[in-house]
Amino acid sequence: MKDQLHISEQVCFPVYLFAKEIISQYRPLLEALQLTYPQYLVMMVLWECEEQTVNQIGEKLQLDSGTLTPLLKRMEHKEFVDRKRSTIDERIVNITLTEKGKALKEEAASIPGQLMEAMNLSVEDLLVLKNIIIKISKK
Repeated sequence: MKDQLHISEQVCFPVYLFAKEIISQYRPLLEALQLTYPQYLVMMVLWECEEQTVNQIGEKLQLDSGTLTPLLKRMEHKEFVDRKRSTIDERIVNITLTEKGKALKEEAASIPGQLMEAMNLSVEDLLVLKNIIIKISKK
């Protein structure tokens, strides 16, 4: 009988290693844009819709405001986003892309292709992997 607690029998361990590998593959590509991986995720959300609240971004990325606020402050310091409190409800903080943040989208456009090439994966491989991850992640 196989030992279920042996590391080689675990599904979670290769998933963990894969997640670390993806982030390490992104790192040099994102450093050229002065972005961290979490900042890149925020930018992708904002490139879809240029003005959103902190809560809306948090919902899409499944991050709380305690995590997002310092990240957004650093992005504002880099002049990628503007943060403004709502005049209607000061608890709401609106995040908008700056012109510099909008321009960054063009520079980032090549990142997915570069990542696929670096990892030697096809679009089909990635779609299969993505669908499996989504299936597992659904609650």
